[in-house]
Amino acid sequence: MTYRAIVIDDEPLARRGIISRLRPYPQFEVVGECGNGEDALAAISEHHPHLIFLDVQMPEMDGFEMLEQLAPDERPAVIFLTAFDQYALRAFDVHAADYLLKPIDDVRFTEAIDRVQRLLQMEKDNTLGERLESLLSDLHAKRPSGNQQRFAIRNGRRVFFITANEVEWIEAQGDYAALHVNGKTHLLREPLHILERRLDASTFIRIHRSTIVRLDRISEMQALANRDCLLRLKDGTTLRVSRSYSDRLQEALSGV
Repeated sequence: MTYRAIVIDDEPLARRGIISRLRPYPQFEVVGECGNGEDALAAISEHHPHLIFLDVQMPEMDGFEMLEQLAPDERPAVIFLTAFDQYALRAFDVHAADYLLKPIDDVRFTEAIDRVQRLLQMEKDNTLGERLESLLSDLHAKRPSGNQQRFAIRNGRRVFFITANEVEWIEAQGDYAALHVNGKTHLLREPLHILERRLDASTFIRIHRSTIVRLDRISEMQALANRDCLLRLKDGTTLRVSRSYSDRLQEALSGV
């Protein structure tokens, strides 16, 4: 069987090195090479590769952000490419993910290829997908809190970015978070409770189990008889504040 492969790295020399090392393995056909996450998502959608070589450290959208834009059943097998990053290497080892440390060692390359080929040959085996999902969940949970400055939004084969400053409010929609920006809604493949940990707590605040709002977008707050509140945003949007969040909201607003 022939396996389709895509090489994703922002350094052309690094891509050529991977492609050159794959030549002794005719069972792997390189169907594309990409220099950034946006092009990679388009190539994956077009070619449906069995395997990708993925650089972790890329500008604009890093390797993990790119993978998170793919649904679990869209993700191919991955061999990560990385410069020395002690935390990332520990995470890869814990979740039995294949990775190649730059500069790439030929022996290690052969080991990674042999290993991923054995897994690909196992019919009905979902080990690769389970390991990758577990790795991404772990990395998500351990990302530094309060530093989210932008969001990568996937729309078909296109990826665009929204800055945190543009977001007016956020609501939960199942396993997604809906970002409301200038009257438009953009879906982010991330549960609200995970996203909340990465938002700046001095800028965004939770007002309901399914709603987060940007403090400087609030224009009015009205108390209700049941101790809930109604918020009116500057664009006229009305949101309900549940009583369990109202005290913290009032305290936050007093400091705005």
